[in-house]
Amino acid sequence: MIQAIRKGTELELSVQKLAFGGKAMGYVDGFVVFVEHALPGQRVKVRITRKKRQYAEARVVDLISQSPSYTEPFCPHFNYCGGCKWQDLAYGEQIRWKRLHVEECLTHLAGNTGRPVEVETTFPAPETVYYRNKMEYTFASRRWLLPEEIAQKNIQYSKSFALGLHVERSFNKVFNVETCFLESTESVEILREVRDWCLASGLPAYSTENHQGFWRFLVIREGKRTQQTLVHILTAPHKDEGKIIDGLAEHLVARFPQITTIVHSVSQKKAQVAVGDRSRVLLGPGFIEERLGDLRFQISAHSFFQTNPVAAEKLYEAVLALGSFSGTETVWDLYCGTGSIALFIASHVGRVVGFEVVEEAVEDAYKNCQLNGIENCTFRVGDLKDVIRGVRSSVQTGGEPDVVITDPPRAGMHPKVVQVLQEVAPKRIIMVSCNPSTLARDLGMLLDQYEIRSVQPFDLFPHTPHIECVVRLDKR
Repeated sequence: MIQAIRKGTELELSVQKLAFGGKAMGYVDGFVVFVEHALPGQRVKVRITRKKRQYAEARVVDLISQSPSYTEPFCPHFNYCGGCKWQDLAYGEQIRWKRLHVEECLTHLAGNTGRPVEVETTFPAPETVYYRNKMEYTFASRRWLLPEEIAQKNIQYSKSFALGLHVERSFNKVFNVETCFLESTESVEILREVRDWCLASGLPAYSTENHQGFWRFLVIREGKRTQQTLVHILTAPHKDEGKIIDGLAEHLVARFPQITTIVHSVSQKKAQVAVGDRSRVLLGPGFIEERLGDLRFQISAHSFFQTNPVAAEKLYEAVLALGSFSGTETVWDLYCGTGSIALFIASHVGRVVGFEVVEEAVEDAYKNCQLNGIENCTFRVGDLKDVIRGVRSSVQTGGEPDVVITDPPRAGMHPKVVQVLQEVAPKRIIMVSCNPSTLARDLGMLLDQYEIRSVQPFDLFPHTPHIECVVRLDKR
């Protein structure tokens, strides 16, 4: 039977589990088949889309029997949007599978620890809809038509302009978002108004094919606890860009009085990233504020900030609790970004030294220290593997750390950074990770010297396969 499986083959299977990364998985005579948009407990007919030696990939062509964990998707864009892929899975099952994925990634560490690694129950997101404080929308010169539009063959739809989100697994297909449950209903109203105004302007959207066109991105940021709203419009250069964007800003302010600041950025980059080469503030201070605990944070148009601040606050509280700080410690905060963790723990320790490669993020970190009257945080800019050694002998930064907190990107820590941690050997390491796979790799390099005391998953992104973890390591 395995030899008969090839691209285009149709067969029936029962979905057994959700694999790490979010795809469903079943077996045909012991052969693994990964299935898009399927759930454990379903019996499905699938068509093979790709065949490899050890597995195949498939898509569902017919549902034979439904999973008891199925729940009706609440978004009309569910079947083609690239986000919220687990919307049809009951939330309790989502967080159960996320814990299992963390456990699965850490299973091989049992050989190093001498016993299985215990993973706590996933801490659920306080809110499962409207939880994001930032959404980035893309303008496109060709619009991807919705399935219901294609079905109405006798109706002509404009394909020349779009402002919305990318179709799943596609960098150049953008559909018009009409509703979204990620940020807020007000943000979607702003999105629709911007789309209508920009379409009426007669100026074309930017094309990734010929790199011509004016409109590029719309980014909307919201302070979930301050009710402030930042609208960031990114365009290509234009001789009348000031007059054009001023007109849009005036229109938005009249229509949405809740907008507190508007920023226009111009980008000449061919790469499709929502970062401007130059910026101009059209309304307000150019930033919004958000609160985490008792702290205030300024978030500007290009700042990085946790996109689910309410859930992130719970994660930071766990970092603080697991740190078991006495009030005198020197703490290193590796990959500190804008310093949100550093500031959160600052009043509970002696001093914090943050390390970050993005200079603008460190500038924001110092601004937020000043905003909150925090004086025991310093930050070092540069590639972490290069600057971390120079800090060890610095009296100004307190010398070697008592506790180290790490919060690396999805790729995990550079081996040279892990090597410095092994040399410095702080009494405690608190690891924050957004990728259980690279977390397991990094832990494996530290377990000769450290013992895992706690693994706590946090759900910051409901209805997606993404999971965050906080791990405490104690020196052996």
